[in-house]
Amino acid sequence: MTGPDDVLLVHGGTPLEGEIRVRGAKNLVPKAMVAALLGHGPSRLRNVPDIRDVRVVRGLLQLHGVTVRPGDEPGELVLDPTYVESANVADIDAHAGSSRIPILLCGPLLHRLGHAFIPGLGGCDIGGRPIDFHFEVLRQFGATIEKREGGQYLEAPQRLRGCKIRLPYPSVGATEQVLLTAVLAEGVTELSNAAVEPEIEDLICVLQKMGAIIAMDTDRTIRITGVDKLGGYNHRALSDRLEAASWASAALATKGNIYVRGAQQRSMMTFLNTYRKVGGAFEIDDEGIRFWHPGGSLNAIALETDVHPGFQTDWQQPLVVALTQAAGLSIVHETVYESRLGFTSALNQMGAHIQLYRECLGGSACRFGQRNFLHSAVVSGPTKLQGSDMVVPDLRGGFSYLIAALAAEGTSRVHGIDLINRGYENFMQKLKDLGANVEMPGGTAA
Repeated sequence: MTGPDDVLLVHGGTPLEGEIRVRGAKNLVPKAMVAALLGHGPSRLRNVPDIRDVRVVRGLLQLHGVTVRPGDEPGELVLDPTYVESANVADIDAHAGSSRIPILLCGPLLHRLGHAFIPGLGGCDIGGRPIDFHFEVLRQFGATIEKREGGQYLEAPQRLRGCKIRLPYPSVGATEQVLLTAVLAEGVTELSNAAVEPEIEDLICVLQKMGAIIAMDTDRTIRITGVDKLGGYNHRALSDRLEAASWASAALATKGNIYVRGAQQRSMMTFLNTYRKVGGAFEIDDEGIRFWHPGGSLNAIALETDVHPGFQTDWQQPLVVALTQAAGLSIVHETVYESRLGFTSALNQMGAHIQLYRECLGGSACRFGQRNFLHSAVVSGPTKLQGSDMVVPDLRGGFSYLIAALAAEGTSRVHGIDLINRGYENFMQKLKDLGANVEMPGGTAA
């Protein structure tokens, strides 16, 4: 159940126009905070967004004796791991279910303390993201793992050892786990079929600044030569390309014009190509990217999500809302998360015409094709959307509902908006800055 503070009334039909800023990437900043655990000396992380995942990791680090304080500039954190210690199991358990990031503390804590306790994990319900593989990787490094009440207890009887690991799928989380564990492990670790997202590259930059030796090959192979000691880092996090794309899709769906300060072309090239094919317009300068609907009809497209450098799965949901306004049939093939298209049922209630299929409707078969998952969609448009009652299913789906409500005629009640705080910094103020007509029931309008 959601309370009155977790519901947003959205009065749709007004184009979003104005300027907002995106800061550091949700998929990098918490992981860079975890990396500070590995250093002997303080680290400075800049361009940090004020989002829930950052607060969760800050709390976990503080429980383990890391001093975390604001830096000299807005959005800067100073993390000092000098006095790392074991945390109270009950205190750690209080964070259970709020984030999946605690699993990434395993390697650093094993190096610093020789043991770690990881509670049950939460995160968005968009498909299977099993943590068993994380534990299997840690076993290969030499850790022992014991299931205990409320979580997993890990020990490293001796120094962890480098090993050869091949990922069955280029998972971002598994790649991060290997990187954060291998940098202080004895010998060389070779990771093949690794994720190579921009956030992974930025994490490697952080670790290299700390003294790590990491080489990336063009065939998704990463080689890490373990070192005996790491120092702190001073790093400015790359901007959040996923949030930037969400606001770009909002501009398209509402026939608006949004300047996203902080958006960066290099990490968004695949999205920008697709945005242009749909009919959206954008203009890039040194400070950000302006996105707008140029008028006329939007174009239906065929779209297939994939790991980087393909079209990111987190870009898909917001863009599907815009595709409901495109002329013709758009085909969307989701290959990363098997349950990510479930959010479309709420769009259909608003008047969209979206049909889901179990077959692979993309250019090639994917790992979900024979497993009975509704992972392909045909979007027929354009359709007029009408205001509706909606419950946020996950982070990107939630923002997509917000976009749909803003584009719709009439008023929508969006329940569970607090989930959006996980990845969108101060989104209520950003909506206000863009002229959205939204309000909290019994509260203030934005």
